[in-house]
Amino acid sequence: MAHFEKTLERKAFRIAIDGVQRYAKRGDREKNLLQLVDLTQAFMGDHFTQEAYDGTRAMIQDPDSKWMRYVNRLLDETDPHVAKMTALNLGFQAAFLGTKTIRRMREVHSCNIPWLILMDPTSACNLHCTGCWAAEYGNKLNLSFEEMDGIVTQGKELGIYFYMMTGGEPLVRKADIIRLCEKHQECAFHCYTNGTLVNQAFCDEMKRVGNLSLSISLEGFEEANDFRRGGGVYEKVLCAMDLLHENGLLFGNSVCYTAKNMEAVTSDEFFDLLIAHGSRFAWYFHLMPVGMKAVPDLMPTAEQREYIYHRIREVRAKEGGKEIFVMDFQNDGEFVGGCIAGGRNYCHINPKGDVEPCVFIHYSGANIREKSLLECLKQPLFMAYRDNQPFNKNMLRPCPMLENPEFLQRMVNESGAHSTDVEETEPVEHLCGKCMGYAAEWQKTADRLWEEHPYEQRGYTNFKKK
Repeated sequence: MAHFEKTLERKAFRIAIDGVQRYAKRGDREKNLLQLVDLTQAFMGDHFTQEAYDGTRAMIQDPDSKWMRYVNRLLDETDPHVAKMTALNLGFQAAFLGTKTIRRMREVHSCNIPWLILMDPTSACNLHCTGCWAAEYGNKLNLSFEEMDGIVTQGKELGIYFYMMTGGEPLVRKADIIRLCEKHQECAFHCYTNGTLVNQAFCDEMKRVGNLSLSISLEGFEEANDFRRGGGVYEKVLCAMDLLHENGLLFGNSVCYTAKNMEAVTSDEFFDLLIAHGSRFAWYFHLMPVGMKAVPDLMPTAEQREYIYHRIREVRAKEGGKEIFVMDFQNDGEFVGGCIAGGRNYCHINPKGDVEPCVFIHYSGANIREKSLLECLKQPLFMAYRDNQPFNKNMLRPCPMLENPEFLQRMVNESGAHSTDVEETEPVEHLCGKCMGYAAEWQKTADRLWEEHPYEQRGYTNFKKK
């Protein structure tokens, strides 16, 4: 009966999405989008705030607003099958049905259940970027198709319908990724890629399955990118972006900001470049000093981090800025209740099968080859995350490593977790030691910013209440 009800609910959303697409050129898109919001509110109820529903309706009814222009351009330029599958899988299945199921499962199993899982199909990479370990490992470390299929199959039972992949270079395994998308048609899949393996044949496969999107790494303009990644890579990336855009596929960019590239990757020219080549979103990641060979001097200064805090908000504001949705993994903690790792909203599975709290936290006490996904989510390190989240009431200091290193050091030691770094074992004291000075310096700026703009919790927070 429950499966039948879910099928009917998905069908209702599919019909509503069909209406949005059908009337795109008849001037009736607004009416159908509003009906979609009504359907969402009827299904989700108070899982989202009334303010969120009303704000969405107000945006739809203002066709000249920045974000409605963005939505219309997205709908007009995206392949219809891709648009429908994205709305159904990322919208209905993951954000709506998945969210409701996950919240129930957290109560049932008394542990964190993530909304998305990030996994590494392989450690292999086709590039040899300066300072990166991946190319040295070749095909030594891989999750088999059966292992990835098992992760997704178990995840769906817990309500998890969104799966991201990184590496290495995940598109080295593009055939298995397409096969995974094909088998789990109700899930959304997303790959972080260098973009150089994107070609027309792969675009055709992406359009056929409809449930795969990409984030392409770009860390500035040609000189900066090719210095690290090799001559000609920048042009290959832009060509890949153009090809994806021409084929109506959804993609964005992944940008790591450092003390050296801050100005370039936050400039008007850089955002205009992304938009011109069809990018819909950009993830901004603070450089993390992970690994024995990491260079902490490349971490942004407190002044630089404060700048990007304001700049990202300026770019994505309701008015002005740019028509691209940008997210800052480190500075947007206030919108997700602080640290989302340790299974609270996501976790990471490396190519050895180790289930880690975060892609930047290479410690674990459980492996997917030895335990079920649920057992891995109940490992002592993840339970320590659950018991301690949020790690700071100031959501501009969310991370148990970067801004609160005493937490990670204690949790790893008390839980008995071991280093899972694929290149070289890194003692947690060594990792956290690199963050002590940074954390103390950033605290002064973060506390001032928090005082100016205090956090107001809205909606559901899934960390354990103290």
